Amino acid sequence: MRIYVFKRVLSALFVMWAVATIVFFAMRVIPSDPAMVMLGDHASDAALERFREQLGLNRPLLGQYGAFLSELVRGNLGTSTITGRSVAREIATAFPYTLSLALASMVVGAVIGIPLGVWTALHRNSVSDYAGRIFALIGFSFPAFYLAVILLLIFSLQLGLFPIVHTPDADAGIVRHLHLLVLPSVSLGLIQAGFITRLTRSSMLENINSDYVRTAYSKGLADRVVNFKHVLRNILIPVVTAMGLYTGTILGGAILTETVFNRPGLGKLLIGAISQRDYALIQSGLMVFSFIIVIVNLMVDIIYTVIDPRVNYE
Repeated sequence: MRIYVFKRVLSALFVMWAVATIVFFAMRVIPSDPAMVMLGDHASDAALERFREQLGLNRPLLGQYGAFLSELVRGNLGTSTITGRSVAREIATAFPYTLSLALASMVVGAVIGIPLGVWTALHRNSVSDYAGRIFALIGFSFPAFYLAVILLLIFSLQLGLFPIVHTPDADAGIVRHLHLLVLPSVSLGLIQAGFITRLTRSSMLENINSDYVRTAYSKGLADRVVNFKHVLRNILIPVVTAMGLYTGTILGGAILTETVFNRPGLGKLLIGAISQRDYALIQSGLMVFSFIIVIVNLMVDIIYTVIDPRVNYE
């Protein structure tokens, strides 16, 4: 297991380096001059040159790349050209909000999707099966921002159970934070629940007719033991894999969800950076989003060994 984890960590570090390299060069091939964009067409040549020197844009490209990697390893993501504050600090301030939203959404998706998928598979072609499949289809088809607006209209405007503006107060308690997290996490989690329900149901149907299930029944094991101890354990690997791969979709949905609920987070920070053309913040924001996906998939790979100890790197 240690060798497996070590190799997976090395693989993840290589992917993170590749992502950082792609983001760096992608930002440099944009057909515009950041100095001209930031200072405007009427800026003097001297001002433009000072700005390029301040950002290191007048250095050779490979020199910029070397400095970029050196600062990245030390955790220095540069300075925002709009606010003048450290980009690392700006991201660190917004990151907990996006992380809590993503984790809560995954919990909502797993808590609803896995049991519902198992139930619909075990009651195939029943009324509850059709209802579960319709729920999965609707949840999988709904755009995140549209569901967020519907939840706001029902639970905030009509019922008054939640505030319309979900800006958390740093001095508020954990209960207040969880209260503000309910609607955003449900709007993202229901979409993931639809996806997990469909995957769990199809995996269960594929496994319950397998030879090892018939062998388990021939030994006299009860339905509950066969379904939840043997079949469910086997289908968890593809389900957990799908949840890891779905992280990118959740983060993409988080950008819209944070905007709709006026909630701070990396998505809202990145949207603001793009609208203000804050190149340092855009570059770092894209890397952080990519690193999160790599880390989540690394965690999923490690979870494999917990679910099935037979899993190895080969």
